[in-house]
Amino acid sequence: MQAPRPPAGSEVQDALWVGEWRVDPSLNQIVSGREVVHLEPKGMAVLLHLAARPGAVVSREALLAAVWPGVIVGDNALTQAVAKLRRALGDAAREPAYIQAIAKKGYRLVADVRRGTGLPASTGAGPPSPLARRRARPIALAGLAVAVAAAAIAAAWHVAVITPQEGMPANALDAEFASRAAIPVVVVRPFAALGPAPEQADIARAITADLVTDLSKVATLVVVSGGEQGEPAATSPRPHVRFALTGTVQQDRGRLRLNVHLAEADGGRLLWSERFDRAASDLFSVQDALVRNVLESLRVKLDEAQSRRLAQRHTRNLQAYEHFIRGQAAVLVRRRAANEEARERYWQAIRLDPAFARAYAGVALTYATDIQQDWADDRQATLARAFELATTALRMRPDMPEAHWALAFVHVQDRQHDQALARLDDALRLNPSYADAYALKAGVLTYMGRPREGVDTARVALRLNPGAGSLYFLVLGRAYYGLGDVEQAVVNLTHALMRNAENVEARVLLAATHLRAGDRAAAEWQVQEIRALEPRFDGRAWLAAYAMSDPGQCQRLLDALVDLGL
Repeated sequence: MQAPRPPAGSEVQDALWVGEWRVDPSLNQIVSGREVVHLEPKGMAVLLHLAARPGAVVSREALLAAVWPGVIVGDNALTQAVAKLRRALGDAAREPAYIQAIAKKGYRLVADVRRGTGLPASTGAGPPSPLARRRARPIALAGLAVAVAAAAIAAAWHVAVITPQEGMPANALDAEFASRAAIPVVVVRPFAALGPAPEQADIARAITADLVTDLSKVATLVVVSGGEQGEPAATSPRPHVRFALTGTVQQDRGRLRLNVHLAEADGGRLLWSERFDRAASDLFSVQDALVRNVLESLRVKLDEAQSRRLAQRHTRNLQAYEHFIRGQAAVLVRRRAANEEARERYWQAIRLDPAFARAYAGVALTYATDIQQDWADDRQATLARAFELATTALRMRPDMPEAHWALAFVHVQDRQHDQALARLDDALRLNPSYADAYALKAGVLTYMGRPREGVDTARVALRLNPGAGSLYFLVLGRAYYGLGDVEQAVVNLTHALMRNAENVEARVLLAATHLRAGDRAAAEWQVQEIRALEPRFDGRAWLAAYAMSDPGQCQRLLDALVDLGL
């Protein structure tokens, strides 16, 4: 049997040593003595690309292009791949012996790179063995890693039922979920794309997202997102999750092929399975049939209002929809150029379908993101444009939760938090399983000085979307900081940075948290990272543009920033 080909981005021969590790691309593994560690294909591709240029700084853009050729992915994908690779190598971000992060530029491989079949030469300058490095790490760091893992596991397994904190009464969210305990809970896993072309991943992501949206319109279901593509799926059922929906997508030569399976989440019987092989132009009819078959298999009955909502798709123009899903992919990257690309994609969708309300909401989001990221040349004009577009989307489709969410996001950038909460409550009335609405609501509550409610609400978001990205953990960490719970704040902010190491807000909050805990050394290390990311960072200017409105929290943050010289 022929050995599998090396992953994309491999440019070196199999007989390769990196530091103390022998690299075997054909098996996606690295070996040191008796220790064998298996790498994910993307992690191996990153390692091989860096190993082909030892000591040289490789930009994030170059790595993204080499490892994910032709596919638009967010920075988080690379950040996570590097984080996992570092863990496999036994490396440490603070004192890297293998992979060094160069702020605003990229990464470089600092370990020795050798080719050949013999054992590596022993040199005093070489990195210590991975096992020795692991044993030498401080116990506190090991404890933090365990805590982060525990937080991730907790987020992944507790889905539909919220347990209040000890000594605290159940809040309204507890009551809401308790009242829905008998309702079927369905987890929708990310559909897998068959084929390397970027449009395959885009259409798979879009079908998954639309399926979650459509099923969430049904009041007699609780729908849980299985996370983004690339997130590991749970291997055992989450508590109270009764059903799991999975599938594969392939678009080839004008044909659209889907294989879909609905099964009991505990690995039990298969309830329904079907293969769709239709013309690509029949996408919308395939989606309609998919939703209809899932509901019939679950024996869910719809009232007249729910039937009307399911029948009303965002657009029936296939070209407009294709531009929209490209815009959705680009807006997640959170870079200025990608944000501008997303805006143009949304406008192209609107030109093809002037009634495409969700595309208007997407354009509004790009303008609000300009405000949030301080990319706007004229803040007030950009904010006015965002309000105009979000209001247009809501006027066109008042029954669309995403339109309410978009307007809420714009309100947040203008610190109109009461208005934001009102819009988010409207979105949740329309879709009680809307994880992003819970996440944004949690952030708003914390901004207003209500961090306890922020924690409870952020937990709901994580239960509904256990595969959430960095921002969900940032929201939870921010709320714990507001509560003064430094241990949980450190756990969640660290987890946010593991998924996106360039998040300045997470580093600011983590520095302030360490300072509150009396760990000035850890706080000052975060200050160095902030300076590396933003050499001209001005704490007062940053806080002036920050969405926080609670005077007490703003003053505590300002005191910490001044104390740390930021």
